[in-house]
Amino acid sequence: MLYPLSYGGSRTARKAYMTVNDSVEGVGSVAADARGTRVLVVDDSAVIRDLISVNLSLEGFEVTTAADGQAALDMVRDVAPAVITLDVVMPQLDGFDTLAALRADPATADIPVVMVTGRASAADLERGAGLGVDAYLTKPFEPAELVTVVSQLAGARR
Repeated sequence: MLYPLSYGGSRTARKAYMTVNDSVEGVGSVAADARGTRVLVVDDSAVIRDLISVNLSLEGFEVTTAADGQAALDMVRDVAPAVITLDVVMPQLDGFDTLAALRADPATADIPVVMVTGRASAADLERGAGLGVDAYLTKPFEPAELVTVVSQLAGARR
């Protein structure tokens, strides 16, 4: 796989992500066919949105972006994503409040959500799990790890 952008970090130096049941392991088990699978990428940083978008697009995902939680909520029904990546610290509506709103709406409650954030304290992980996050990826992250997590969550929803 080709990943033209890197956001640093080392897969061997730390565990960059966790899932609620820690069932996602390894890198490289990308879904066989991501074509047409929609992902909504939500982050207030244009650089991070672009990094995530490019890497997911290279794997065949159809990517839509939003700069904050409120914008994501405004477009989520029209986009109908298979997976949402969500930053925590954003203007307008932060990631935790956005996740709570997604889970409270029957139309969006079952969409898998990956938190992609620098907020990785035990309290943050616990709050995310309590709100129903499906995976938690900490910045800096390896793009290949993000692709793997999104692919597996998208595959589970098909």
